[in-house]
Amino acid sequence: MQHLKIFIELTRLSKPIGYMLLFWPCAWGLAYAYSFNNNESFFIYYLILFFFGSVLMRSAGCIVNDIVDKDFDKKVKRTKERPLASGKISINQSLVYVLVLCILALLILLQFNFLTIVLGAGSMFFAFSYPFMKRITYWPQLFLGLTFNWGIIMAWSAINNDISVQIITLYLSAIFWTLGYDTIYGAQDMSDDEIIGLKSTSIKFKKNIKLFVSICYLLCFSLLAWLFYKKIGLNLFTLFFFIFILTLLYQLKIFDMKKPSSCLSAFKLNNLSGLFLFIAIYLM
Repeated sequence: MQHLKIFIELTRLSKPIGYMLLFWPCAWGLAYAYSFNNNESFFIYYLILFFFGSVLMRSAGCIVNDIVDKDFDKKVKRTKERPLASGKISINQSLVYVLVLCILALLILLQFNFLTIVLGAGSMFFAFSYPFMKRITYWPQLFLGLTFNWGIIMAWSAINNDISVQIITLYLSAIFWTLGYDTIYGAQDMSDDEIIGLKSTSIKFKKNIKLFVSICYLLCFSLLAWLFYKKIGLNLFTLFFFIFILTLLYQLKIFDMKKPSSCLSAFKLNNLSGLFLFIAIYLM
């Protein structure tokens, strides 16, 4: 039981917001592809595969992140009790978990067509280099956006076996979404990060952080509006799309970088944001 508890802590399985934020872009891509190819059995099957793939890859990513950041995590109040930082598990044991999780994720990836397999293999570069970005650039959140939303393109290619301008537009909109919400998330650790020398958009734009997040969310909305403008009207798509926008506006209203708990609450709202946009695209 103790090993299971450590594994759950290490992979953050008790905090579903992480893998859900990886899954929702996949679900958006699948729903958008489904609107062109109304094969419901493929849609549901792939939705399940992408969900489990998201859980596995997020779990592996968390372990790699904790291995890379072990010494930094010891110096940050929010992360100092993580299993690797606190010495509850060794790096070698953690690497075994990473290997097992990646093998399971590979078995899921092999269920898709060749293009999707290639795209999935390519995503490994993003996934395992992301933890180093906060050391070299103030834009690790942008790199996270590239990484976390890659599933949009994979989901589209899984059903349509190609890549289109439309799906790239959806991908770009999601990158700005991630850039916004992860800047809010990063605001929790700004003081500690500055002391130990880590970088983030939260630190870079700390004097105008709400303006920066507002611009990110505006760009996300603008790209989505351009992509779906023909669907906007008196319909269910517009209703849920409007609710999605409201969740972003509400985040801007409630988060305060001087109150870490408000940043975490605003960040967690993005699970609902992802759900509402998924429903909107599915109902087009």
